[in-house]
Amino acid sequence: MEPTRFRREVAGWLADNLTGEFARLRGLGGPGREHEEFDLRLAWERHLAAAGWTCVGWPVEFGGRGLSLAEQVAFHEEYAASGAPARVNHIGEQLLGPTLIAFGTPEQQKRFLPKIVEVEELWCQGYSEPGAGSDLAAVSTSAVLRDGEWIVDGQKIWTSLAHMADWCFVVARTEPGSRRHHGLSYLLVPLRQDGVTVRPIRQLTGTSEFNEVFFDDARTDASLVVGEPGEGWQIAMATLGFERGVSTLGQQIGFRRELDAIVADAKRFGTYDDPLLRHDLIRARIGLRVLRAHALRTLGKPAGPEVAVGKLLWAQWHRGLGELAVRARGARSLVAGGAEPDDAQRLYLFTRADTIYGGSDEIERNIIAERVLGLPREARP
Repeated sequence: MEPTRFRREVAGWLADNLTGEFARLRGLGGPGREHEEFDLRLAWERHLAAAGWTCVGWPVEFGGRGLSLAEQVAFHEEYAASGAPARVNHIGEQLLGPTLIAFGTPEQQKRFLPKIVEVEELWCQGYSEPGAGSDLAAVSTSAVLRDGEWIVDGQKIWTSLAHMADWCFVVARTEPGSRRHHGLSYLLVPLRQDGVTVRPIRQLTGTSEFNEVFFDDARTDASLVVGEPGEGWQIAMATLGFERGVSTLGQQIGFRRELDAIVADAKRFGTYDDPLLRHDLIRARIGLRVLRAHALRTLGKPAGPEVAVGKLLWAQWHRGLGELAVRARGARSLVAGGAEPDDAQRLYLFTRADTIYGGSDEIERNIIAERVLGLPREARP
């Protein structure tokens, strides 16, 4: 379908359906705000599924719409522009689903993909650990194959929405004595079992969308390893590549809305007259255009170490935006106006983490230096 016509179709459907009780979802959810109307957002996402608006980029044979890249861009941008709420099924739809399409067995695809399309099962990502944050190769969570099951022991941390999830894709060490990238496997583990404990982590914002997850003889079937045992590193890296996909363009629409709100605050509170603040707001507007240009330039290309550039760009830019949010409000931003931070305060507090989660800036710079520029590897113990 011609992209402009498709945009009108998407925009029209959203306008017709973000009504009634769904109307109050506009602008809700997202980083630092995942607690907002979660149950109603889940109902909204199932409403999307019933109309065929989930997994739009997946091939038709796996339950998607098989949209072209241009149509996917149009969908995500129109979705964000409409003010529709942040998606609750992002991890299943954007990360695990494409991973199973690329590497899963036919049985795994048949078992899990329809439930993601229908938003019947929610997923979380079991990568980081207390001693292995951005350095995924240092994971120590272990899994042993015994009597037709993987027995999983260990701890994951910073696990987004684990307290709402049904399943977790877990990177675990399945070859005793192995080191770094070797001997890791990519397991699909049910969370609703006695061997799993999920403990929310209270953040600076007062919310708790991140979690610790403890595995104590947790079990999953022997068939629920994606790829061959011991090849989990390659699968895990492919998943991270899918994470930097088309939906980032929709994310940037949200960034633009945040920037517009900050400019409005600066004009309302008189700080826009400060030439330094005005200069930085203009730079932020230019930076947002750079983010979009980079995303479009890399769209559709095979995922590689270059994706680290995109993460580095948006994380630095968005953290700076949080600082602009409080500068625009001046001294008012230092005062708590209620039990929870206001929008500007929340943006400032949560964006402190942008340069850490999803791959810290230090790790991303090492990836770019070593794998893109070919510079000598950093010394490691």
